[in-house]
Amino acid sequence: MSAVTIAIANQKGGVGKTTTTVNLGDALARSGIPTLIVDLDPQANATSSLGFEKKPGEGIYEPLLTGGDLSSRAIAARKNLWLVPSELDLAAAELELSSQKEYLTNLKASLSQLQKGKKIQAILIDCPPTLGLLSMNSLTAADHLIVTLQSEYLALEGLGQIVGVIDQLKESKLNKTLSLGGIVMTMYDGRTKLSQEVYAEACKHYKKKMFKNQIPRNIRLSECPSFGQTIFEYDPKSPGALAYQNLAKEVIKRFFSGSSKK
Repeated sequence: MSAVTIAIANQKGGVGKTTTTVNLGDALARSGIPTLIVDLDPQANATSSLGFEKKPGEGIYEPLLTGGDLSSRAIAARKNLWLVPSELDLAAAELELSSQKEYLTNLKASLSQLQKGKKIQAILIDCPPTLGLLSMNSLTAADHLIVTLQSEYLALEGLGQIVGVIDQLKESKLNKTLSLGGIVMTMYDGRTKLSQEVYAEACKHYKKKMFKNQIPRNIRLSECPSFGQTIFEYDPKSPGALAYQNLAKEVIKRFFSGSSKK
């Protein structure tokens, strides 16, 4: 069975994208789903959040440019969880990709080769906070897109643009099966009118796509990356840990149907 590939994206930074990638990935792994995280963001926040450093020649850069096998770059990050780290040269990758004929399908080729050798069931791609060639490679390779939506009004403005990209990829036949897999509210505070109104407005347009579980504003979620730990390691009883555990259950039900051991 081929892995389910999920791109986690938003063209704005600081909206919980990497936090969601890392903690959802660990939650899936703990649920019995062998999971790979691909850090496609030159800032390498997913890499450092899991306690690793970006090192030249050991990450995603070369396989991305060549469409080559990622197997040798996937490192064991946790039980049932692997990571293909970002690296320093990735910042220049978009310029180099732009000169290639198959510049939007390299990542898809790399992931298809990886799946031949590893029993991965879930692939989560942490996209950079832009809709450039790196993110477009992710969306071309993905089965589903999860958008992290911060609880503020300006966050709604970019949501339609991301959905439009899905339509463009389908029309161009680069990825005819890509779906908007879901929208997750992050930094949510149900006590505030703003959070409630943003969630209600998002539901008005994308009700069937909204995950029921929101990710709360939680200081423990903000602290754990600096220790190279997921929320389940840093504070497993925190509201943030519970939120990602519940989000993982929704993701499993929506995309994996019976893959989990729990």
